[in-house]
Amino acid sequence: MSPRDIADPQAARERPPFLGHGVGLRRDHFDRVLSGPTGVDWFEVISENFMVEGGRPLDVLTRVRERYPVVLHGVSLSIGSTDPLDEAYLDRLHALARRFEPAWVSDHLCWTGVGGRNAHDLLPLPYTEQALDHVVRRVLRVQERLGRPIALENVSSYVAYRRSEMPEWEFLAEVARRSGCGVLLDINNIFVSSRNHGFDPRTYLNHIP
Repeated sequence: MSPRDIADPQAARERPPFLGHGVGLRRDHFDRVLSGPTGVDWFEVISENFMVEGGRPLDVLTRVRERYPVVLHGVSLSIGSTDPLDEAYLDRLHALARRFEPAWVSDHLCWTGVGGRNAHDLLPLPYTEQALDHVVRRVLRVQERLGRPIALENVSSYVAYRRSEMPEWEFLAEVARRSGCGVLLDINNIFVSSRNHGFDPRTYLNHIP
């Protein structure tokens, strides 16, 4: 798929392959995973933990990738921030994806900082048309840079904005429709948000494409 195709939501919207049952690859798992069969089908890795030059984590991931599919899941894209996209970060993510050929690349529908400051949290957005246009433009730029669709995960939400013009599920579905990105649906996060904001989680699920 070419970068030009990525800008076309219809071309980008493809279901990822079903990989079976996977778990997150964490440092405590390294020796166990490398010692023999694990009983799992694939591993999720936190992208930022492997954006390094050499070292044991990268060596372990190289060996794991020889035996299993992997997916990259990031926490620093900050797709909803008003700060410019971090081009150096995208370069590192692109290099990591080219090296390990993940089944998919994902991050969160959130912002993590502004003005060059990092909040060290996954913060929800105001669900407005203006924010929607902003996020879609940024998703398209990221997908063009990576040469592949990405997926966005819903975060657990503890605050709401008075300016919001639509519910979160409508916002997320529309981001996916306009940009062609995938949705990484976190059921636990939906439940947490439903308790915090008083909505029926089934309503959320019924509106996700």
